[in-house]
Amino acid sequence: MVCDISAYSKFEFTNLNCETLNKSYADFEYCYLKSINRTYKYLSIKVNLLKKPIRKVRAALFKRFNGWRPFMFDMTVDACNFLKNTKSNLAAKYFLDFFKPFSNMNHSCPFDHDLIVDKMNIAHINHQFTNVLPFPEGDYFLETHWIAYDIDRAVVKMYGTLS
Repeated sequence: MVCDISAYSKFEFTNLNCETLNKSYADFEYCYLKSINRTYKYLSIKVNLLKKPIRKVRAALFKRFNGWRPFMFDMTVDACNFLKNTKSNLAAKYFLDFFKPFSNMNHSCPFDHDLIVDKMNIAHINHQFTNVLPFPEGDYFLETHWIAYDIDRAVVKMYGTLS
């Protein structure tokens, strides 16, 4: 008798928060989670860049352990240099792969247009979190700071649960 015991993890968005720290630099046209049905959910963000360029992105992943604690990484990346050679930072590439298929951030600098993440669906996120690099179950949030001239201009926080 052969027993097939397989575990299946599922990622679920729980919240999304987009904050402009300098309205003269950037402003969010929209930032939302949308649930079409029980299985199809997606995230969409559009930020209007009023001044350019955004050069650096700081990203940190947090996991809930009696409060939010840093988990796995906290890094700052020069976005322009990284996009020229995405193999230069494998952790940053892993997180870029979450957004790249749903975004217009698919070329190197300069970005002289608004930045869009359109309908990033839960199935893709679930694949990244469970198949590409499996994560332990729990509550997570990814915090990104969009930086120009060494000043934070915007903060995006994406929250989710892996069960």
